[in-house]
Amino acid sequence: MWIAPERRRAHRWIAPVLAVAAGVAVAATVALRGQTEIGLVTLAVLLGYAILLGARGGEASHGAHESYGGASGRGGGPHTRAAAATGDVLVAVIMAALIVQALRGAEIWVLAGLAAVACVTYLVSILSISWY
Repeated sequence: MWIAPERRRAHRWIAPVLAVAAGVAVAATVALRGQTEIGLVTLAVLLGYAILLGARGGEASHGAHESYGGASGRGGGPHTRAAAATGDVLVAVIMAALIVQALRGAEIWVLAGLAAVACVTYLVSILSISWY
């Protein structure tokens, strides 16, 4: 089914906008309870996640790059796609757990640290892949 380019661009931003909205809502809720620092950290983590989602949103429309998918253009072998899917699910679980812990008023520092490790790993991976 054909979808107009302007609709594809709009769909690209749905997940990042939802991540920002969730970050603002959780930060405001937590800050109203007097935990401003936890609210700001949660907002920062979810803003970073939104940036990651926004940056990745156009990957499917650009086609497979030779260094990633090879000449076949299939977007990588099964192990590469499975590793990417696993990473996506794990990061989404970390984000969900961070939101739940922040709303419960529990400690979020371990989850924020895991989110930072995921972000740094993603950035290093993108830089190393783009150089080769």
